[in-house]
Amino acid sequence: MEILKIENLTKVYGAGENEVRALDGVSFSVDKGEFLAIIGPSGSGKSTLLHILGGVDKPTSGKVYMDGQDVYAQNDEQLAIFRRRQVGLIYQFYNLIPVLNVTENMTLPVLMDGRAVNQERLNELLDVLNLRGREKHLPNQLSGGQQQRVSIGRALMNAPSVVLADEPTGNLDSKNSQEIVELLKFSNKKYGQTLIVITHDENIALQADRVLAIEDGRITRDEVLRK
Repeated sequence: MEILKIENLTKVYGAGENEVRALDGVSFSVDKGEFLAIIGPSGSGKSTLLHILGGVDKPTSGKVYMDGQDVYAQNDEQLAIFRRRQVGLIYQFYNLIPVLNVTENMTLPVLMDGRAVNQERLNELLDVLNLRGREKHLPNQLSGGQQQRVSIGRALMNAPSVVLADEPTGNLDSKNSQEIVELLKFSNKKYGQTLIVITHDENIALQADRVLAIEDGRITRDEVLRK
């Protein structure tokens, strides 16, 4: 079943001689529960694509549909709710709030949405992410791998349909990198969430169900690795 459909997506920055076409007529679809890796050189448009899929940046033209809904037909308020409820974003630099502890960082999206924290889900995530006993720790009291686990917990707390990860292992050593990938794969299977990961790491890409390669804002390869 298709969860994401992208039609002729274009993103242009600047104008005239300063125009940069970050995305140029990108079209593809993603099935529910699929693990898709997006690869490509720096400046190829990977992060721009991910931000548009997550409702963070608006396209110049083209369409993004999630569960049949035209994402950018929504107003700004509706788009903010979409970002909090439908999408989980994970970044390379964690983006944790330094004055909030582990539990507070993980539950922030739920609280911002004005909803009650699902304590059962929080406890399950703390166990799955091996953060039990560190609930009151601040980010500066955690290792890089632990901080990225908190970032994953925050992304999963609202039970989003799609998890988008932008170079989630870029700041980690190989051991922690593989642990983070295993956690993302576990979440993908356990919760049935669609997982889209941007990566420069070929070993990570080869663990995906499918690889999409982008260069100069265009798709150059779309290969299914496993069904």
